[in-house]
Amino acid sequence: MVTRVLRSRRKSSARPAGAFLVLLVLALSFAVAGCPCAGTVVNANPQLRWWLFSNFGASRICPEMLKLGVPLKTDSASPAMGRFFPMTCSYTVDDARQTVAVSFSGTGYGYMNPAKRVGFSASTTIELRPDFAIADEDIYVWGRLNRIISGPDFRVGYIENAAFNVASNIPPFGTLTNFFGNQVMTGELTRGFTVVANEDRGNEFTLGTLTPPNKPIKPFKVQDDERFTFANESVDIHGNARDYLGPFEVASGQSLYLTMSVQGPTVDVMIVSKMVGDPWREGYQTGQPLGPAPGPVLGGAPLAPGPAQTRKFGLAPGLYYVVLDNTQYAGLVAPPVQVLNPLYDPVARVSYVAQVGE
Repeated sequence: MVTRVLRSRRKSSARPAGAFLVLLVLALSFAVAGCPCAGTVVNANPQLRWWLFSNFGASRICPEMLKLGVPLKTDSASPAMGRFFPMTCSYTVDDARQTVAVSFSGTGYGYMNPAKRVGFSASTTIELRPDFAIADEDIYVWGRLNRIISGPDFRVGYIENAAFNVASNIPPFGTLTNFFGNQVMTGELTRGFTVVANEDRGNEFTLGTLTPPNKPIKPFKVQDDERFTFANESVDIHGNARDYLGPFEVASGQSLYLTMSVQGPTVDVMIVSKMVGDPWREGYQTGQPLGPAPGPVLGGAPLAPGPAQTRKFGLAPGLYYVVLDNTQYAGLVAPPVQVLNPLYDPVARVSYVAQVGE
C-alpha cells in the first residue's frame, strides 16, 4: 500500500527524484567516503540500512502515500478493478524492533458484477518491517508486512445495483464486504510491497517481494529515461463507469505525457485539476447522479482501439487527475445505454503510462 515512500521532487533537469535517494547518497558520502563499493557496504550492514531508512525514509511515508490513488487488484498481474485514496495517515517508528507502524484511512470505489459500482471507506493500522538493498543504479525497497495491528475496517457506502446489498453473496468470495475488505484490501496488505527506485526512471511498485534484478510486470516498456514515471498499469473501465487516475503532480517547466492503448470500446480521456477532480470523484463513489466535470476539462481526447498513442499536455504547475470515462454523461464518446440487454457490459481495458518531463 505504501507505494510512494521514496518519491519527492527536484527541479533540476525537470524531472523528479526521491528525497530519500538524495539523502542516502549524502549519508553514504560521509559513511563510506572515498570507497567505490558503497552498495556492498550498505547491503552488508542491516543496522546502517535501518538508520538510513528510519532517519531519511520513514518521514516520507505519509506525505507520499497521500498523493496518489492506489489501484485495487485481485493479484499483481490483473488489471485494476478500482482505486483507494488515502486521506489521513500517521506513522510510528519502533527503533528497538526496527519496524514502522502506519495508520491510514480513506475512501474509494470498485467494480464487481453483479453489484456493479461500489463506493466504500476503509481504515487500518499495519506494521511494516522495511529494508532496502542497492543493486547497480537501482535501490530495492521492501515493506514486508510484520502484522496487521487493527482492521481493515471496511464499510460499503454505495452500491449501484439496488437489488444487491452488502449481505449478498458473490460466489466464491462470500459477501461484498468480505470480498473487498478481506479478499482485496487485506490480501494486498499481507503481500507487502517492493519499490524499485531509480533516480532517472522514477519508482516502480509491485505487491509482494522482488529481488534484484527482477522488475515489476508492466504493460509498456518505458524507453525515455528523461521522464519520471508515475504509473504503468492496466485498468478495466466497465460500462457506465470511470476511473480517476492520479492525481499527478506537474512542476514548473514540465509537461504531462500519456501513453495509452485500449482493448474494447472507445473511451474518453479527460484531464482536470485536483480542485475539480476531488468533488467529481467524491460524487462518483457516493452514488450521486453521473454528470460532466464540475469545472473545466484542460485536455484529453477520445481513445480508440489501435496502436498505443503518446500525447504531451502542457499544463500549469499543479496536481491533475486523468479521468477515463466509459459513460454517456461526460466527454465526447457517449456510448449507448444498454436498455435491451442490461447484462451486457462493454468493458474497456486501458493500458497506460503516465509521466512528466520537459
